[in-house]
Amino acid sequence: MTMKLDHEDLNRLIDKISASDIQEFSLEGEDFKLEIKRNLFDQNQVSNNLVSPTSFDTETVANQKFINDNVSVVNEPNVPQVAPPGRSDLTEITSPMVGTFYRASAPGEEPFVEVGNNVKVGQTICILEAMKLMNEIESEFNAEIVEILVENATPVEFGQVLMRVKQS
Repeated sequence: MTMKLDHEDLNRLIDKISASDIQEFSLEGEDFKLEIKRNLFDQNQVSNNLVSPTSFDTETVANQKFINDNVSVVNEPNVPQVAPPGRSDLTEITSPMVGTFYRASAPGEEPFVEVGNNVKVGQTICILEAMKLMNEIESEFNAEIVEILVENATPVEFGQVLMRVKQS
């Protein structure tokens, strides 16, 4: 059987998958291959099992959510941690996307920045991984890093405060 997808079909398919709890979806045709992988996890499940955010296996958590969904025990995810109020002389650097925050380019490597470091415009300050893509986040101004509010390898929400800096 030959399958063809136009943009409208593709958009409808993506909408249906987005509205569902499907974690992974794969569809292959004669001239295309579509793979969708999402990291939907239940933060209550993570905290209930006392798993630290830096050590959980997203596949295990995703499987657990699937099990929970099948027995109709679904907890609403926790509201993301809000950063404590900062000083008025500091500028907040917020996450431009949902993803996983990384302080270094690879495990065991030196972090891009530490508290007290001065950064220049365009200098990489962290990486946000979203859908298996590594996005380097660059400083928008010359500044001194005053606070780093997120632990390495931690999920972050759009708009969550990652760091506070003092512009120079």
